[in-house]
Amino acid sequence: MADVIQEITTLTKEDFTSDQMVKWCPGCGDHAILSSFLKVLPELGIRKQDVVVVSGIGCSSRFPYYVKTYGFHGIHGRAAPLASGIKITNPNLHVWMITGDGDSLAIGGNHFIHLLRRNLDINVMLFNNKIYGLTKGQYSPTTPAGKKTKTSPQGTIEHPFNVGELAIGAQGTFFARAVDNNPKMMSEIMLEAGRHKGTSLIEILQNCVIFYNNVHADVTSKETKDENQLFLRHGEPMIFGKENDKGIILKGTHLEVVRIGENGITEKDLLIHDKYQRDPGIQVMLAKMAPPAFPVVLGVIRSVADFTYESRMDQIILSEMETNPIKTVDDLLNSGKTWDI
Repeated sequence: MADVIQEITTLTKEDFTSDQMVKWCPGCGDHAILSSFLKVLPELGIRKQDVVVVSGIGCSSRFPYYVKTYGFHGIHGRAAPLASGIKITNPNLHVWMITGDGDSLAIGGNHFIHLLRRNLDINVMLFNNKIYGLTKGQYSPTTPAGKKTKTSPQGTIEHPFNVGELAIGAQGTFFARAVDNNPKMMSEIMLEAGRHKGTSLIEILQNCVIFYNNVHADVTSKETKDENQLFLRHGEPMIFGKENDKGIILKGTHLEVVRIGENGITEKDLLIHDKYQRDPGIQVMLAKMAPPAFPVVLGVIRSVADFTYESRMDQIILSEMETNPIKTVDDLLNSGKTWDI
């Protein structure tokens, strides 16, 4: 046991860094996400052989090659059932599912919502660049309405998914959002997600420099980020703005941006973030906020405790092993009515 503890405590970022060449475009946000993830893994205090990275298809799904752990590169949209099978088979494994807005919200959409609903103890990082990057620029389920792409030359006519709204609506127990140009923020959120018992989903606003460059510029650029980002911390008032002079209040049944000091508004009037609140009403409203009327909410929006799928399954299996008279395949084959031929 002492050797195991020593092994875990001495792990570094380099221990989890693969020797494979990273084949993402220069300037792609995926590089920063990978670097943050490699930094977080040693902090989680888990043995390398207990970590599994699973992916589907897309630029994000090259991730397993670039992490020196066990990994599985699946097919389009199927990362969730692969990750689920791995976790159910060996609940002691620490499973990370890496996916994109096309991989999990289009062909993998059904698997995605049921993974969240079942609440397996799996960590999901969804890279949202609002486009199909690997297949060269088709619109995805998160592409804004009206955007002209190779498959929507006149502009898309579909309503895009809001990842947070979808996840919370699927009864997800953990939802957070980060931006790819803030490694400190990503590392902090990844660490909390990795410690959550249940399905943790991190939506990372990621930039595709080739097929949808600056898609998140209104949120991430130096000129606008202070006015368009609201980073949530549990138990603290919702304050943002370059001068920290703006905040969010609940007015009736909707949220509203106010300026501190105007119309008698003080910091005490602002909403206090409660990520542990089971009723998801305000959390959904926060997840839907977007410029120009609102800032985009970043940080951990929802984190509630609940039983995990694999823990309940283990209980059922143990109970059946104790009470069921059928202990082997032979017992099963010889049970009930049998005939000799």
